[in-house]
Amino acid sequence: MDPIEAAIEEIKSLPHDQSFTFSEIARKHGVVRSTLIRRYKAITEPCTVKAVKQHALTPDQEIELVAWINRQNEKRLPPLRRLVQN
Repeated sequence: MDPIEAAIEEIKSLPHDQSFTFSEIARKHGVVRSTLIRRYKAITEPCTVKAVKQHALTPDQEIELVAWINRQNEKRLPPLRRLVQN
C-alpha cells in the first residue's frame, strides 16, 4: 500500500473524539505533511487517477476503436482521420 494511502487509512480509523496532528502521522509514514493534508481533504488525487481522467476515450471505447481500425485494414480501407475522430 502507498504510504500516503496508509496514512489516510490510519486517520480514518481513529475514533472521532481522538485528537491527532497531520505532522505526527506524516512523520510516522514518511510522507510530506502538506501532501497528506491535500490528499485527505480530496483537494488532489494520485497522478495515476489524474492521468486516466485526462484520456479522451474510456478503455472500452479504445478497444472498440482499435477493433474497428483493424476491420477497416482487413477490408483494405484506410481509416480516415475524420472517421476515427467521429
